[in-house]
Amino acid sequence: MQIGSVILAAGMSKRMKSAVPKVIHPILGKPILAYSIETAQAISSLPPIVVIGHASELVMQNIHADVQYAFQKEQLGTAHAVTMAKEGLKGRVDQVVVISADMPLIRKETLEILIETQRNHDGPMSMVSMVDDDSRGFGRVIRNESEDALAIVEEKAATPQQLKIHEYNAGIYCFKSDWLWDALEAVKKSAVGEYYLTDLLQIAVQAHQSVKVINLPDPEEAIGINNRVHLAEVEKIMRRRINEAFMLDGVTMIDPERVYIEAGVEIGQDTVIYPETYIRGKSRIGKNCEIGPGTIIDDSIVGNDCRVLKSVMEEAELEDHVEMGPFCRLRTGAHLARHVHMGNFGEVKKSYLGEGTKMGHFSYIGDAQIGNNVNIGAGTITCNYDGQKKNKTVIGDGTFIGSDTMLVAPLTIGENAITGAGAVVTKDVGDGEKVVGVPAHAIKNKKEEGRT
Repeated sequence: MQIGSVILAAGMSKRMKSAVPKVIHPILGKPILAYSIETAQAISSLPPIVVIGHASELVMQNIHADVQYAFQKEQLGTAHAVTMAKEGLKGRVDQVVVISADMPLIRKETLEILIETQRNHDGPMSMVSMVDDDSRGFGRVIRNESEDALAIVEEKAATPQQLKIHEYNAGIYCFKSDWLWDALEAVKKSAVGEYYLTDLLQIAVQAHQSVKVINLPDPEEAIGINNRVHLAEVEKIMRRRINEAFMLDGVTMIDPERVYIEAGVEIGQDTVIYPETYIRGKSRIGKNCEIGPGTIIDDSIVGNDCRVLKSVMEEAELEDHVEMGPFCRLRTGAHLARHVHMGNFGEVKKSYLGEGTKMGHFSYIGDAQIGNNVNIGAGTITCNYDGQKKNKTVIGDGTFIGSDTMLVAPLTIGENAITGAGAVVTKDVGDGEKVVGVPAHAIKNKKEEGRT
């Protein structure tokens, strides 16, 4: 059986009070609409059709997914919006699932049950309801003696008796494709000039056709986003889902409610995440690490057995057994090899620190290639910018850089060399050479000392 899907994303979303469309506001690093697309893709035989209208170009610029777009030039209601998908789906699928772009908590398992329900009965449509104490403005679902849906009564039109009903229409549907397109043509314009998808229920009932209803086991799935309060509410639920999934896979979180992890992040077993930690983008954290508290990791890679305390990483990489922090910053292109230690208030940008290298506190390394087992004393600075361009510093294995050394690039320092404390190094330093002073000058070679 071929399944098509339609995502309604054309509304103006005035209640968000925003200059950008509601559906591209981010939740944990992804647009609201992206979640609905991923869910629809999981159950669809064809790419989902996203019906867009308001600020359509901006929506398309922010969505990078395999979808088809249908344009609703005039926002004339939900039934009218679904009609825009007719050309892409009619004659190509057996069932059509319709969901809203502003309900990112819907699970694919829910849609799979809905599809199976529709497959197993003769009526033209099935729908999803929810039972909750909070109606959230949804219409009441009225059932007949057979427990099929008989009507949907909007809250403002409900009688006092109907208002006592706590089963609500979640706005999630599955239709027989051939029936849907004909039925949409029979929907009449409402008093406010719109065509409502909920009228299809009445069309089916009047034709003595059954409409099945499945009830959401988790009412949270039906939460839609209409304003910033709802956005925060949904993000909190989404964050809880992500954190719970990681904990069930073997990640420890000291206080999950104070840990922010975006969708798409990977974390290995036995890693411990401390409070006030943010892991975002496509970051990957290895096994047996300690991250945080107070750490931000953006689009970065952390190997196994690493310790990152109160630090920031941006498009950077740590290999295994690296320790850094507190108050360190790795900027784009920073790469710390195995067993590197980075002290507090250090910063690295577009540089490689070799295995076993130790970088003291209050230091800055930029545009540099640092060898293995190098000691970078406290206060060391690579002076990589000459006012016009960035220049490179190269330091060989086993070299000792004294505290407060200024390395004026372009510069190459050989292996096993030494710079004295406070040296301003402006010229290349050879293997085993020792330089001191301002500007730095050689005093005696290590090899020569060994001969005396």
